[in-house]
Amino acid sequence: MFDINLDDFEAVIFDLDGSLVDSMWMWKAIDIEYLGGFGIEAPKDLQKEIGGRSFVETAIYFKERFGLEDSIEKIGDDWNRMAFDKYTHEVPLKDGADKFLTICEEKGIKLGIASSNSTELIEQVLASHGIRDKFKSIKSGTEVLKGKPAPDIYLTVAKELGADPSKCLVFEDLVDGIIAGKNAGMTVVAVSDDYSRHSDDEKKELSDMYIEDYWGFVS
Repeated sequence: MFDINLDDFEAVIFDLDGSLVDSMWMWKAIDIEYLGGFGIEAPKDLQKEIGGRSFVETAIYFKERFGLEDSIEKIGDDWNRMAFDKYTHEVPLKDGADKFLTICEEKGIKLGIASSNSTELIEQVLASHGIRDKFKSIKSGTEVLKGKPAPDIYLTVAKELGADPSKCLVFEDLVDGIIAGKNAGMTVVAVSDDYSRHSDDEKKELSDMYIEDYWGFVS
């Protein structure tokens, strides 16, 4: 039983990776492969260190931490190239997400994306699932430079949707993202994801609700 009533909200805003699509599994592999190309072994704390950072912030972090000579733009382009095919063919929607989006549309709820990922990959994965047109605002980590847990990206999407932050429902899988949504004055649902399973207790404590999938909202 869910305590959150969709009729109380003007907009639903999704983080992308791990929240709307099941893609977190591949980024660790990409990081390992990418650094391996420079003869660098990916540190064990890497995923924890970059969680929540915007796409540009992450590229800057890689350049500074690993002493890369490539430009920030080149680093980002390489990541996009490595991930593009996987986002097109291998990344599924979270269970029940497609039906949930349809229900939101039927209720007249505006939909937005607030992701730390790049614009190119966001657009590609949404298009591959035929849901790009459902979203009236999409902001990426290449457009909003201050990453989560800062509330900037969520506030930017809410403003573009014409929705009051207090009437926005956020879906997030990472602790920094949950904090970003709460910092924006929004109601936040934590989404289960294998990548962040280790922080489930903290996710449940920080969020307004925790879900394993979207079926509870559509059944």
